[in-house]
Amino acid sequence: MAIGIAISAPVGPVNVMAIQRALRFGFFNGLFAGAGAAIADALFAGAAAFGVSAVSQFISGHHMLIQAVGGVLLLVFGALTWRMHPHLDDGGGGGTGRLSGLLTAFAMTITNPGAALGSVALIGALGPLAPDGDDAAAAVMLVLGVIAGGVLWWVTVAGIATRLRDRATDAWLERINRIAGAALIVFGAVVLAQLAYALAR
Repeated sequence: MAIGIAISAPVGPVNVMAIQRALRFGFFNGLFAGAGAAIADALFAGAAAFGVSAVSQFISGHHMLIQAVGGVLLLVFGALTWRMHPHLDDGGGGGTGRLSGLLTAFAMTITNPGAALGSVALIGALGPLAPDGDDAAAAVMLVLGVIAGGVLWWVTVAGIATRLRDRATDAWLERINRIAGAALIVFGAVVLAQLAYALAR
């Protein structure tokens, strides 16, 4: 569970998005955004726990392409968030909105090589506590623990943001959207700048 929290907690694009969606649409929309990241983190943790070295090799071998896709996605999501004009009473909080948030957060996380390598590193750091490659039950327990930790984090984030939502106005939400959109654009620009620097070296 601690690994799940450690993977989810650093302030990044999904945290920004989960807070923004919880403020705008309510608890479950924020939670679904976090769940998208948790699913991607669970896939990374599963690959590490089951000793799927091919996944790590693929990520390492294609990290620049993955980083480029992730950076562009962040810019697009940031621009779309910036342009939104939210209203507390609009109908965007239904099932479709939740699914959209989940898929968007999943795409953000699955195209983040840092999240993948971070999961592998944290599980590798367990040393003798890490499950053996042939101990499927222990590997499953580890992945379930990572999922539980991630869900606990996202429930907390969405819950706090929802409590603040009671004080929100449309103008306040628009400012939050601008801040969230700008943050996503900055994240995307940093990712692409790092990529450009690596290519120039």
